[in-house]
Amino acid sequence: MNKTVNQKAWLFVLPVFVLVAFNAIIPLMTVVNYSVQETFGDNTFFWSGVLWFEEVLNSERFHDSLFRQLMFTFSILAIEIPLGIAIALTMPRKGPWVPVCLVLMALPLLIPWNVVGAMWNIFALPDIGFLGYVLNALGFDYNFTRQPGDAWFTLILMDVWHWTSLVVLLSYAGLVSIPDAYYQAAKIDGAKGWAIFRHIQLPKMKRVLTIAVLLRFMDSFMIYTEASVLTGGGPGNSTTVLSIDLVKIALGQFDLGPAAAMSLIYFLIILLLSWVFYTLMMRNEES
Repeated sequence: MNKTVNQKAWLFVLPVFVLVAFNAIIPLMTVVNYSVQETFGDNTFFWSGVLWFEEVLNSERFHDSLFRQLMFTFSILAIEIPLGIAIALTMPRKGPWVPVCLVLMALPLLIPWNVVGAMWNIFALPDIGFLGYVLNALGFDYNFTRQPGDAWFTLILMDVWHWTSLVVLLSYAGLVSIPDAYYQAAKIDGAKGWAIFRHIQLPKMKRVLTIAVLLRFMDSFMIYTEASVLTGGGPGNSTTVLSIDLVKIALGQFDLGPAAAMSLIYFLIILLLSWVFYTLMMRNEES
């Protein structure tokens, strides 16, 4: 008996392919085109090969921006993941306070990124901002517009306030999905808080934590709007991460070739590190 194959289902998938091509593939090909060519205006292009890639990879400016980016990303991961898990553990699992806590946790995620940067810019101003006023009143010489250390502190604090909620919600979803039978067995065995967390809760949360780490890593590595509005990469270049430096090269200096090459290197770094994160976490889960 011959089975009839119906290929009409591909018609439903076709709009997705068109959308992806328009939003991703075509712009990517444009960037690749600029990365291997030189232009002197009048829409005239000359083949340059890998010249721009060599220039970017050998640039001390790129190395410094990459170092600042890595420092920022691993700093917020080291803070937000444990903090998010800790907050999720304290949230109620049943009762009328559950929706209240979930809504409060979700509120920072609903605020647009440029508004977050503007809010914290005003909040942290040393003269009129609440954070700046309180820190200076306590005896700290705080001024994020002039001191690199204060700028980094404010930038990390802003990101922790904005995105820890995502880790909390994912961790909470992992916790509430654990069957009560595990807790009943632990109670019979006499297991207490740390033992329950280590042997029951943490293993059952590994999948959602993997998603949380990957999402926060990729998003923090591509941070631009909040940091640009808050510090603009300053003071000096102290908080100029890769995305801000890329925009300065592309729009500020209008060096399209180096900017295109840098954006492709940037893209490959994110893909590579995300793959490494995912591989290591999945390997630990299997073991």
